[in-house]
Amino acid sequence: FRLIRRLPAEVRARQIAGTAEDLLDLSAEVDPERDHIRGSEQAPVTLVEYGDHQCPYCGQAEVVVRELLVSFGDDLRYVWRHLPLSDVHPNAQMAAEATEAAAAQDAFWEMNDKLLQHQDELAPGDLARSAEELGLDVDRFWDELQRRKYAGRVAEDVASADTSGVAGTPGFFINGRRHQGAYDIETLTAAVRAARHRALLTAKAERQPDPQRAG
Repeated sequence: FRLIRRLPAEVRARQIAGTAEDLLDLSAEVDPERDHIRGSEQAPVTLVEYGDHQCPYCGQAEVVVRELLVSFGDDLRYVWRHLPLSDVHPNAQMAAEATEAAAAQDAFWEMNDKLLQHQDELAPGDLARSAEELGLDVDRFWDELQRRKYAGRVAEDVASADTSGVAGTPGFFINGRRHQGAYDIETLTAAVRAARHRALLTAKAERQPDPQRAG
């Protein structure tokens, strides 16, 4: 450890950068054209959550994520992906599809937040009422839900969760690495702060000239 500490900062950072890709657990990279994202696209830290709108733990995590976004500002972006656990949460699948129907009317986050904050109101009639309260075209919303227009979109998220080894919700990944610990505000804050530090070191290493190539 003493020897490691004596290494120049840029050398230590280069070692971190060189091993980063070997440790990634998230199978599907974040796609700004597809994924639902909150926060700056240039943020050094990306927090991906696989969630279920009927999962009470996801409801608790939603409060924590909001605090993190305020605390870290432009240093954090947050991605929601669907993982409805229909065997234990019978309304989760339709709720997920409802958020996608809302997304088609540019209201994904409004619907997502509403459903997570009112997890006892996920029956079909509740979803229609939520759409009305959000000012959506309810006829279009309900027609798309009945036709299961967004079932495939939800299934894609579920498939990526499966290939990433996510079995329950909420499932978190921080800069592509699975978060194994608790998801209270203190634990996630520490994890995001560590990821930010690592990302900044990596960025610094990439800007440093390689001494082996110099001259």
